[in-house]
Amino acid sequence: MAVPLDAIRAFHNGFRKDMAAMDAAADSAARGLGKLDLVLRRYAFFNEMLAWHASGEEEYVFPALESVAPLVAEAYERDHRGLDSLSESLTKSVIASDTVAIVRATAAFDFHLRMHLNKEEAHLYRIFNEKIPLPNQGAIIGRIANKIPQSRHPEVVAWLYPLIGPNDRENMTRIWQQVLPKPEFAATTKVIQAAIGNDWLELANRIPELK
Repeated sequence: MAVPLDAIRAFHNGFRKDMAAMDAAADSAARGLGKLDLVLRRYAFFNEMLAWHASGEEEYVFPALESVAPLVAEAYERDHRGLDSLSESLTKSVIASDTVAIVRATAAFDFHLRMHLNKEEAHLYRIFNEKIPLPNQGAIIGRIANKIPQSRHPEVVAWLYPLIGPNDRENMTRIWQQVLPKPEFAATTKVIQAAIGNDWLELANRIPELK
């Protein structure tokens, strides 16, 4: 049974995988072994996704934690400001077409983002899971999801599913199934199927209702 925090974990894994791929591409380009195409295609949407996610945490998760574990969220909000700075650095380096600056920005971004997400899962979200009642968790994660404009939902699904593994795909699909009206869920499954191609059969075997 998927729980609200499964959605957070899935998006965290998507962020990790995407940022690592951009850093690897930038490193190869800086060594003359490849091109920056992957970075140029993905960095703007990645930054946008991360901003939606972070603002949702700041508006909904952090205040809920403050009531049960005062001062815990402060350090994570400071992390967010650092990640904002790294996002701006990456954007500026891409606009300047400076390969060395790009690889430095992606390397720093990858390191700090991974540390931040790992720390959230080991600390902040563990407290959230233990101290916040499950129905309230669901409402909070739902509000974070609503930070994404409805018109962009298919784009987000198409970005996320190729980046995450079978367990995350199953959990996210079950969450969509729980929260979306049937017509919207049917449309979402079509986007998922197109995004993951041959892996669709494994997902359908895990969730028989998709067959």
